[in-house]
Amino acid sequence: MQVTDAGFVKGFIRMASDGYSMGWHERNGGNLSYRIRSEEVDEVRECLKPGDWQEIGTSVPELSGEYFLVTGSGKYFRNVELDPEANICILELDDKGERFRICWGLRDGGRPTSELPSHLMNLEVKKKLNPDYRVVYHAHPANIIALTFVLPLEDAVFSRELWENMTECPIIFPAGVGVVPWMVPGGREIAVATAQKMEKYDIAVWAHHGMFAAGFDFDLTFGLFHTAEKSAEILVKILSMTGGAGKKQTIDADGLRAATKAFDVQIEEEFLK
Repeated sequence: MQVTDAGFVKGFIRMASDGYSMGWHERNGGNLSYRIRSEEVDEVRECLKPGDWQEIGTSVPELSGEYFLVTGSGKYFRNVELDPEANICILELDDKGERFRICWGLRDGGRPTSELPSHLMNLEVKKKLNPDYRVVYHAHPANIIALTFVLPLEDAVFSRELWENMTECPIIFPAGVGVVPWMVPGGREIAVATAQKMEKYDIAVWAHHGMFAAGFDFDLTFGLFHTAEKSAEILVKILSMTGGAGKKQTIDADGLRAATKAFDVQIEEEFLK
């Protein structure tokens, strides 16, 4: 079997292409990672050729020895489908979770995404909460970014605003969203801040930059991301239509509680006060 014939690789490529088609990946913006299941590694093991060990820049011992499929640094999402082996890679972590080595991909050279520390730290956090978490996705959705210039950079405010714009939102992300203030991307500081938010949320908004999301599989993670961005788009239109005056009516706290109760999920009560 070729690596690109594996189901998890096809799913990864599709998600990259879908994100590009949504306009969330200008130039080389955004990154995607997948924590590969052991049986999936076995499917492609004969194609893996480990390279030299390199430092991650952080320590993720809970992920030691695992394999990951990630996008490459400086690579364009639009090119992932056209030439996967040149734009994405499979990497393996060492037995301490401090180094990685590329086992497949990035055929023409290069490194995994510059946000690799953020991805791995967040995957470690989510694995501790539930080992079914497999995907971390970062992109630059315009409406979410726009809201970080006009809304207070507070978890409660962002969560409540996004919940109120579409009935599905409190059902799909009942814990709300976390907000990380602006930081230089690619470093340990933003990785730590995001990982702290991911202990509670599946979505972290990066002020003036983009959004991070985590999920069990590609469909759930993309759907989560898409839902939050669509709600942000609705709010941007509301603010534009009303000249900033705001909403004349919305879903109140009791309505949000009723919606989540009907689908047997628990909304974050603190954000309803």
